[in-house]
Amino acid sequence: MPELVRPTVDVHESWLEAVSEPGYEPRWADDLQLADMTHPEGFAIYVRRQLQDEHEDAPRSRGMVPSTHLWYVDGAHFIGRLSIRHRLTPWLRDYGGHIGYDVRPSARKQGHASAMLRQALPWAAKLGIDPVLVTCDVGNVPSRKVIERAGGEFEDERHGKLRYWVPAT
Repeated sequence: MPELVRPTVDVHESWLEAVSEPGYEPRWADDLQLADMTHPEGFAIYVRRQLQDEHEDAPRSRGMVPSTHLWYVDGAHFIGRLSIRHRLTPWLRDYGGHIGYDVRPSARKQGHASAMLRQALPWAAKLGIDPVLVTCDVGNVPSRKVIERAGGEFEDERHGKLRYWVPAT
């Protein structure tokens, strides 16, 4: 059964397959290239950085906040990723929210995004985030439905983004 886990090198092969799927563009550290991550050593660096990003004093790009990164996996099969941002900047308040997630294209429309968001809410609560701001593009009906199924209450639209508050507990 798929579950949210901390990033792990155990899904390296499946992660590489996911990032090769058209339409899937995961985020990674600015100085790491996809070619770096095809090698186990480079992927291990990426995983380590993902894990370190939750610490306040971790190096990060300007404007980024500490975040807990989680991967949605079924055994060694990588399905998607989710990030919980520990606090909101003005930009995140308008555009990004506390939680961002994506599912690899070959696994979409199977309920994974809904399961990911539901599983992430207890993680957010443990971080002291309740309620959780989750946003989506105005035209992204599937994402809107995911947020609403999780109990998201619509607040408003800002700059083409729908903003919802989801109870974490």
